Amino acid sequence: MTDGAVGGDERVAGGDEGGGGGAGIVRGVHHVGASVADLGAAIAFWEPFLGAPPRFRGRLSRPYLGESVGHPGVEIDAALIDLPGGGLLELLEYRLDGREQTPDDTKHPGNVHLCLAVGDIGAVWARAVGLGARPVRAAGPVEIDAGPNAGARAAYLRVHDGISLELFQVPG
Repeated sequence: MTDGAVGGDERVAGGDEGGGGGAGIVRGVHHVGASVADLGAAIAFWEPFLGAPPRFRGRLSRPYLGESVGHPGVEIDAALIDLPGGGLLELLEYRLDGREQTPDDTKHPGNVHLCLAVGDIGAVWARAVGLGARPVRAAGPVEIDAGPNAGARAAYLRVHDGISLELFQVPG
């Protein structure tokens, strides 16, 4: 288990309520990671958007890293930025040949998005677009008219490297 996990809602992985003395407990989200083509360009978006500089920026190259990600000997330029409400955004620029851009459309299997809760979706959407995000819907956020999130507003944007960012404003 990774130290520093965020959140108080603990659940047993796989629904095993026995827990085995704490083994298998999911404690919360620690970080969301994104592989990027250019770490500097990624930070140039996220730092002003989130209003926080990276808490860490440097090159990672210890043997455990290559073993864990399946690329022995890899070097990764990395930055960690605190997310509002807890957790971290981990930006990773792998220093390897053969990296390819994946399709940025959310319909593709494996596409993951980061959803951030916001207070004023119109203002946050405009700030993201001003920092270079590409709106999926040029007209801006939509109101959710049915389902468990009825009355909320949402917008998808594409940021550097085709990463999907969702902004979500609860009703009220």
